[in-house]
Amino acid sequence: MQKGIIGKKLGMTQLFDANGKVVPVTIIEAGPSTVVQKKTVESDGYQAVQMGYGEVSAKKVNKAAKGHFDKADVAPKRTLREFRFDDIASLNVGDILKADVFAEGDKVDVVGTSKGKGYQGVIKRFGQHRLRESHGTGPV
Repeated sequence: MQKGIIGKKLGMTQLFDANGKVVPVTIIEAGPSTVVQKKTVESDGYQAVQMGYGEVSAKKVNKAAKGHFDKADVAPKRTLREFRFDDIASLNVGDILKADVFAEGDKVDVVGTSKGKGYQGVIKRFGQHRLRESHGTGPV
């Protein structure tokens, strides 16, 4: 069975295994994800489940999103993502999925969004160097 959940990276740390070796680990808050919408082949042309994660104030949601959440009778969520599963019959709108859907030893595919850093020059991006800025170092 396919499973999915939305989470947030909190940081990095390290743990020791049974042999005393240090293992780097990523701490993820795999919080409760709520099923907001079920997409079916008949209505949407494909089969998927839309999940929401993270609470957000109702004032910060536009009217279109407010109507979407009201139709599902779900509190507004900060993040919405779709998961394409082979079988969505077991999931219903309003169901809450927590991290306990995974068992120890399950293989997990993780997809993340990196921080945008904008345009960077070669010094910051590639670690290149400049000449000294004092004592007669001029244009060559």
